[in-house]
Amino acid sequence: MSETKKAGFLSLALVRGLIFMVVGGLLGMALVSGIRLMMGLTVWDPNTFGFTEPAWVVGALLGAIGFMVGTGVMSDWFTWMGGKGTGEHPHDDFASGAARYFSVSYDHKVIGIQYGVTSLLMMLTAGLFAVIFRTELVAPELQLLQLNTYNTLMSLHGITMIFSILLGVAAMSNYLVPLMIGANDMAFPRLNAFAFWLNVPAGIILLSSLFLGGFDTGWTGYPPLSARAPLGMQMFFLGVYLFGLSSIFGSLNIITTIVRLRAPGMNYFRMPIFVWTAFATSIISLTATQLIALSFQMVMFERLFGMGFFNPALGGDPILFQHLFWFYSHPAVYVFVLTGLGVISELLPVFSRKPLYGYRWVAVSSFGIALVGFLVWAHHMFTSGMAPYLRVPFMYSTLLVAVPTGVKFFSWVATIWQGKLSFETPMLFVLGAISIFLLGGLSGPPNGTVSTDLHLQDTYWIVGHFHATMFGGFVFPFFAALYYWFPKITGRMYNEALGKLHFYLMLPAFYVQSLGQMQVGLLGMRRRIADYDPALGVQFTHVLITIAAYVIGIAVLIAIVNYIYSAIRGPVADANPWRSRSPEFQLPSPVPVHNYDTPFTVIGEPYDYGLEGSAYVSIDKERAPALPPAAPPETPAAPAPSPAGAG
Repeated sequence: MSETKKAGFLSLALVRGLIFMVVGGLLGMALVSGIRLMMGLTVWDPNTFGFTEPAWVVGALLGAIGFMVGTGVMSDWFTWMGGKGTGEHPHDDFASGAARYFSVSYDHKVIGIQYGVTSLLMMLTAGLFAVIFRTELVAPELQLLQLNTYNTLMSLHGITMIFSILLGVAAMSNYLVPLMIGANDMAFPRLNAFAFWLNVPAGIILLSSLFLGGFDTGWTGYPPLSARAPLGMQMFFLGVYLFGLSSIFGSLNIITTIVRLRAPGMNYFRMPIFVWTAFATSIISLTATQLIALSFQMVMFERLFGMGFFNPALGGDPILFQHLFWFYSHPAVYVFVLTGLGVISELLPVFSRKPLYGYRWVAVSSFGIALVGFLVWAHHMFTSGMAPYLRVPFMYSTLLVAVPTGVKFFSWVATIWQGKLSFETPMLFVLGAISIFLLGGLSGPPNGTVSTDLHLQDTYWIVGHFHATMFGGFVFPFFAALYYWFPKITGRMYNEALGKLHFYLMLPAFYVQSLGQMQVGLLGMRRRIADYDPALGVQFTHVLITIAAYVIGIAVLIAIVNYIYSAIRGPVADANPWRSRSPEFQLPSPVPVHNYDTPFTVIGEPYDYGLEGSAYVSIDKERAPALPPAAPPETPAAPAPSPAGAG
């Protein structure tokens, strides 16, 4: 392992990347403008902020490439292409301390934290957009925003929150999967770093759409509206394209890691449930992400080159876009949700001190959800003019997804039943997630049934259902995971009082928000509009929804303050504060650079909590690093486990 170096400001990968991004962007715009000048074409367009649209697109692409070159994340590949060896990658490579999180690192734990922090930043940004346009909806008529600004903020809220969730999925998968299966890193560490850093220019390009004319299509980008939208539409397409490329690389890495790097004795039915869900979500991302990239690329080419993929006047069909878009975008919902459901299944046995009921069925159900998820996309198109005879098959396939999802619900209820429950902050968020996801599940069948969807489609009912699905399926489990693994990541405990304040503010506020959205939808209010008729009688409900949105924002800010303060000043955490059987909790906190100095062997079942004498992993005590002594729990719920992870 190489020696760490103290990084100056200009030596940080983030700073170098931003400089190279600006230079690359200017070179790209100058290159296109020069070519257009030689061809006798227009090089100046006041409608697109000076440069022409092709110049902006090429500039953004070269800016993204410049960012990746500037960070140094491609340096080893350039060295290899020059015919020189690169050797083993160092874990402490460019910087030490906090600076390493602003630099390129190949350590999966650092990359997981980078993903997590970026996810929270994007979540805050998306939440800010929501608070602004929700404030506009407090009263009828336009009060604060112009129509285009409202539409852009609403559209950016949706897509930014979606990619915040995708980054959160990557954060948990990158940090936890190698630790849970006994690997010292991901299968492709350099590709792992590349996949993370690609998200930074993607996010910058996506958010730049706000300042380049915006766009008014919603997060779906349907043509023909997207083919006529301002320049910001192209930045939206490019940002999503780069995010998708990162998702493909990351999913390939996770699949290979799970298949190739499991510890001795860890067959597929001895893997933690979270690893099963990471496996299933990665298969979805690897096989479906190309479709949304292709659909957006086709609209980009339609705008740039006059192609008519979706223009009926040129022989195109706008319905084709919807098929391509939703073939990815509905399975993508299960990318978010499966990861969150994996967290729920992982934490419930720990805080119930009971084995996970029906472990094998829960594991296989993740792949059942992933498989059925590819057969339901067209229920989004019941009102789009698709062939009527296709509606019934897609209605049945949509309802079928409830079966593997129900397997998980029954497992959770049976695991809780007669358990020795404790209600620390992670458990509260798990229970909140179950209740909210149930709301999302119960509000889903009316959308998948043709007769009711024809009335509910594009109303605020859909908004309420989608928020319940995302908050219950990911956001609440994500916060549960952050609190649960916080002591393992930082070596310090979070503030329990602030954690519970976060939960007790967020849960009721969310119910007010989601149920309020469903109510105004049932009264006939359409989604994605900036104004409404006072006679509709929905103003008071909109006031409540907006107040709830502010409360949720305050709760998230409390959580972030808790994380930052506790990481610096929090009390030192025990290595295994939750008395978990999972392999990562048999390591010191924070986890050593190389994870497992001594490989462990799996000798039992992962969730046999409360079964006397059972063990999951066996570690060579003589070669393994000593764990710090654990403080006795204040209110033990079961006999203390052995160091090897017994129940």
